[in-house]
Amino acid sequence: MPVTSRTAEELATQPANWRHAATLAADAGPALPRRGERVAVVGCGTSWFMAQAYAALREAGGHGETDALAASEFPYARRYDRVVAISRSGTTTEVLDLLRQVEAPTTAITATPGTPVFEAAGQVLLLDFADETSVVQTRFATTAFALLRAHLEIEGCSLPGVRTVRQAADDAELALAEPLPAAWVGAEQVTFLGRGWTNGLAQEAGLKMREAAGAWTEAYPAMEYRHGPVSIAAPGRVVWSFGELPDGLAEQVGRTGALLVAGSGGSGLDPLADLVRAQRLAVATAEARGLNPDEPRALTRSVVLGD
Repeated sequence: MPVTSRTAEELATQPANWRHAATLAADAGPALPRRGERVAVVGCGTSWFMAQAYAALREAGGHGETDALAASEFPYARRYDRVVAISRSGTTTEVLDLLRQVEAPTTAITATPGTPVFEAAGQVLLLDFADETSVVQTRFATTAFALLRAHLEIEGCSLPGVRTVRQAADDAELALAEPLPAAWVGAEQVTFLGRGWTNGLAQEAGLKMREAAGAWTEAYPAMEYRHGPVSIAAPGRVVWSFGELPDGLAEQVGRTGALLVAGSGGSGLDPLADLVRAQRLAVATAEARGLNPDEPRALTRSVVLGD
């Protein structure tokens, strides 16, 4: 029988992880941004993309001005009321450097107890139940986002049409159960699209495909896709949208011969649950290519830079 990868096992726990995070959000309130605060959310790689999704959702919901920043590019001259850092390992060099230098109150969300982030951050939210052994991040990142998203719900910050975290978890059960079409797994190239808060999810889906499968993937804001990148769409390639497509884009993609995956707009899934399908696609594509999705080429679980 085939051996199931650790990544596949870990990503399958996400519905339960998100429900747990939704429960924790009520007690995490004092450590998380209050309505009206000017906030920076920082991270590296996957954590940065989750920061992008949260920042767009928070600001669009009227909770306050929110920037999502790569930790290495933090603008120290800019004033923030709070800085939230997402770091699975709690050892990422750029995140620790930032937390030790920034003057604003800081909160770190991590999966690993006893790591340097506990000393560097003012407050720490530990999601150790969502930690992972695989190098490739899946459940920790989405659980951190689920925690932040659930806190916005508690604060009354929500957008029309955006489901609750618990509803997203129900949708994730469906995303885990449905088969992946062979045309997706065998695609020569995949481009992910998003709008607003789902653009961060699109960026993360592209990263998962590159990390786990070494695949040719790109990601763009859906409207920006028309400004050049649509030229790579062709038969045997996939265009995957998180959320609703802009008017006319489906027809434009159709004329290229590429396969359009309507994503949450067509499947009815919450966009975060749709990301679970993309995670599964990354694992399936890696396995189809004879690669181990748990051990990506040239990557380690945490990036710790030498002196």
